[in-house]
Amino acid sequence: MTDDPQPVLVACAHGTRSPTGRRLIGELALAARALRPGLRTTAAFVDVQPPTVVDVVAGLGTAGTPAVVVPLLLSGGYHVHVDIAGAVADHPSAVAARPLGPDPRLVAVLTDRLLAAGADRDDPATAVVLAAAGSSDPRAVADVEDTARLLQQDWAGPVSTGYGSAAQPPVPDAVAAARAAGARRVVVAAYLLAPGHFHDKLQGAGADCVTAPLLPDERIAAVLLDRYDAALPA
Repeated sequence: MTDDPQPVLVACAHGTRSPTGRRLIGELALAARALRPGLRTTAAFVDVQPPTVVDVVAGLGTAGTPAVVVPLLLSGGYHVHVDIAGAVADHPSAVAARPLGPDPRLVAVLTDRLLAAGADRDDPATAVVLAAAGSSDPRAVADVEDTARLLQQDWAGPVSTGYGSAAQPPVPDAVAAARAAGARRVVVAAYLLAPGHFHDKLQGAGADCVTAPLLPDERIAAVLLDRYDAALPA
């Protein structure tokens, strides 16, 4: 990378057709900029909506502008290891940071969402299903499982995982398994940044309640900045 002391932060999200989801993702980048005055940010996406991360990184590279691509993703799967890695591979002035999760601050946000939904963290009969979008990449599944283990440390009832697609078990199966294991109440913790297709599907998973997504929350902006800082050259 060049000697520019502050590369552009490319906040790279999955992409969504949800207007609320798009707004919240945009506000996350603005929150990071508010925490770090003078930081230059721009948005990119790996699916659904433009501009693509390939085009954004290429444009910055052509202009000679260094960049750090931070995945606004909660685990490291195909989009991180293939799409984003491929976008920076041909541009020596660009690097990719690690995804937002796992991180204890995200678990703290999850806990707050659970409490706001009326879940009792001290009730051993209240089970939590941590619901992620899902990926066929075992590294992404491992990241979600790590997050579930972190959440379990502060939760009396059992914490399991479920997925919207690609990985096993599907969220409805995880909810049913929790009930079969004796849970009197099952709460789905939406491990998703913003509303959209996957969050809509959770409403029909058979749980007693479903939490709101993680955004908005300033702690996530702090995680975003930490990922950016960690990727900067020494």
